[in-house]
Amino acid sequence: MTVDISSVALLEVQSGEFVEAALLDAIQEQQISDWDKLWAPALNEGLGRLTAALAPKSSWPQNLHWDWREKAAAMNGLLGNQGFSLVCDGVTQGLMAVDMVSHRCRLPEQQGKDLVYIEFLENAPWNRSELLFRPTKFRGVGTLLMVAAIQLSIEQGFKGRVGLHALPQSEEWYRQKCGMTDMGTDQRVQGLRYFEMTALQATAFIRKGDSR
Repeated sequence: MTVDISSVALLEVQSGEFVEAALLDAIQEQQISDWDKLWAPALNEGLGRLTAALAPKSSWPQNLHWDWREKAAAMNGLLGNQGFSLVCDGVTQGLMAVDMVSHRCRLPEQQGKDLVYIEFLENAPWNRSELLFRPTKFRGVGTLLMVAAIQLSIEQGFKGRVGLHALPQSEEWYRQKCGMTDMGTDQRVQGLRYFEMTALQATAFIRKGDSR
């Protein structure tokens, strides 16, 4: 399988400088190895920090149960599913899985139209301030992965339309940072809030990133 690699830039928090990163339109074995051998120990370190700080369990990451090896295996061979990886300093910094065939738009102005549905999006533990890493290593991982989802939507002829169900801890990011429309809780999907992005919202999000 041919993997397309795009050059992108991440903000290195400590130096305040943008550094080159690579966006892959796949999740390869190296990414799974990074998740297993690097992310897992860093996550445990972060949980240790939260425990030491007497942080309530409600503040702990809500995606602790995610298993990227299982997710990558489940996508293997499915034409409507695709993975993305963000790599910097030779290490995987973010992962995303999307579905292009199983979901349709719900907003009245685009109801029934095709969209790219983000099933899972995760940042490496050392980039997550909620795990009490001070400072975090890179900023902009989630933004670049969202841009990748929008660009895929455009390439598929979906005009940038994107949808997802958000974990409670991520709701504000999708609502405020991404500018997506909050369509309320969906009892069919564990009571998670459903967010959807229109073509206009997608354009605004891309332009906001270009103007940084």
